[in-house]
Amino acid sequence: MFHMDMTMPDAVDFIDDAKLEGLVAGMREDPEAVRRVIAKSLSKEALTVEETAVLLGAESPALVEEIFEAARTLKREVYGNRIVFFAPLYVGNFCVNDCKYCGFRRSLTTAVRHTLSDEELVRETQALEALGHKRLILVYGESPKYDPEFIAHTVRTVYGTKNGRGEIRRVNINAAPLDEAGFRTVKAAGIGTYQIFQETYHKATYAQWHPAATTKGNYLWRLNAFDRAFRAGIDDMGLGVLFGLYDWRFEVLAMVTHARYLQATFGVGPHTLSFPRIKPAEGLKLDLKWQVSDAEYKRLVAILRLAVPYTGLIMTAREPAELRHEVLAFGVSQIDAGTKLEIGGYQEKRTGAEQVLNREQFQVGDTRSLDEVIGEILDDGYIPSFCTSCYRLGRTGEHFMEYAIPGFIGKFCTPNAIMTLAEYVQDYASPAVKVKGEAVIARELEKLEPRLQVEAKARLARIRAGERDLYF
Repeated sequence: MFHMDMTMPDAVDFIDDAKLEGLVAGMREDPEAVRRVIAKSLSKEALTVEETAVLLGAESPALVEEIFEAARTLKREVYGNRIVFFAPLYVGNFCVNDCKYCGFRRSLTTAVRHTLSDEELVRETQALEALGHKRLILVYGESPKYDPEFIAHTVRTVYGTKNGRGEIRRVNINAAPLDEAGFRTVKAAGIGTYQIFQETYHKATYAQWHPAATTKGNYLWRLNAFDRAFRAGIDDMGLGVLFGLYDWRFEVLAMVTHARYLQATFGVGPHTLSFPRIKPAEGLKLDLKWQVSDAEYKRLVAILRLAVPYTGLIMTAREPAELRHEVLAFGVSQIDAGTKLEIGGYQEKRTGAEQVLNREQFQVGDTRSLDEVIGEILDDGYIPSFCTSCYRLGRTGEHFMEYAIPGFIGKFCTPNAIMTLAEYVQDYASPAVKVKGEAVIARELEKLEPRLQVEAKARLARIRAGERDLYF
C-alpha cells in the first residue's frame, strides 16, 4: 500500500491574499502606465505582480486593443507562428476528493468509474497515434489506485506503444500532488511536464469548493507541490487556474505570483500556464457569481502572455471553436484537438460531438477532429507542430529558460515544426489538409536563413523517403 508523507515542515505560503485583494481593489485605468508596462513586456522581461495589475486595470476598448496587439507581437517574436498540438488521455476517474465543480467528485453516484487496463491503455494510445498525435498528457483522479508506481507504469506503457509509424514522443502527466519520493518515481519513467492546477489561489474560496476532510482540502500541500517536484529533480512544470471560482483578476495576479516564486526559488519558471473555465459536468448545478465572460477571457489570456513572456500558454478544448480561433492570436502556443474525455473514449466509434457526461470530467466545447483543427490552423497561417525536441535534447528547466526568455527558441521551433508537419502530412492528413500543409511547408522553408534552409530541405527529403523523428 502506497504511503505518502504529507508532513510539510518547509511549507511556504507565498500567496498574500490581502496584498492581491488590495491590488484588485485599487485598479484604475492609467494609459501612460499601461504603455510603460507593455514596453517592458515587449523587451521580453517578465512583469511584476504590480505591473500586471496595471494591465488588468485597463478597461477602455482602445487601451485593451493595445494590450491585444502587444500580446500578438510578443507571441510572434517568442514562439513564432507555430501552434503545438497535444491530446489528453484519461487513465482513471476514481477520486477521494469531493470538489463541487467536478464530474469525478466522489459523492457523484451517477458517475461511471473505471481505470484503464494495460490492454485498454494500449488501444487508447494506438487510437491517438492513428490520428497523428505525438504528445499526450495522461490524467488521473486522486486515488490510492493511482500511486507513483502505477503512474510510472502507465507512462512507460504509452512510450512503449507503437502503431505503424505512429508513436508518442512526449508523455506529460496531470496527477495529484505527490511527496518527493513519489515525484522521483514518476521522473524515472521519463515524464515530460508535471501539470497541476491550484484551481483557485484565494484561500477562502478554495476552502468553499474543496471540503476540508479531503486530501485536496489541504491548500498548502497543493500549493507546494511544485517545490517538492523540483527537489525531486523534475524541472518542467505546468500550473493553472480553473477560472470561474473567484475574481479572474485576483487569479491572474496569483498565477504571476506563483510563476515569480518558482523563478526566484528554483531559477526556473513554469513551462506552461493553463486557464480553463468551468464547464458543464454530470450532475452539476452551480451558482457561479464569478463566471468569466468571453471578453474577460480574451483579456486574461493577453495579459498572461505579456506578464510571463517565456511561458507557453495552453488553451484547451473546453472552449468553443469560435473563441479558440480568436484567442490563438493573443499568445496561445499549445492546444488539444480531437479531444475525448470519457475513460476509453478514443477507441470507440463515436464522433466527438457525442459526449457521455457521466463518463467524463466536464463537457468539451470544441468537438472537431484533429484534422479539422489543423486545417483551420493552416488556413490562418500558423504552423501545426508536434515537436518534442526540447525535452528530448535536455532543453528543459534552466536550459529552456536560457533559450525562451530572450526569444531564441524560435530558431529551433520553426524548423522542427516544419519537420513534424511534414510527418503529419505524409502519414495522417486528409487530402485537402495535405495540400494546405505542403503549401505552408514551402512558405515557411523560404523564411529560414540560408544555412538552416538547406539543412531543413535535406531532412524533409528524408522524411518523404520514409524516415521519421528528425529534429534540430
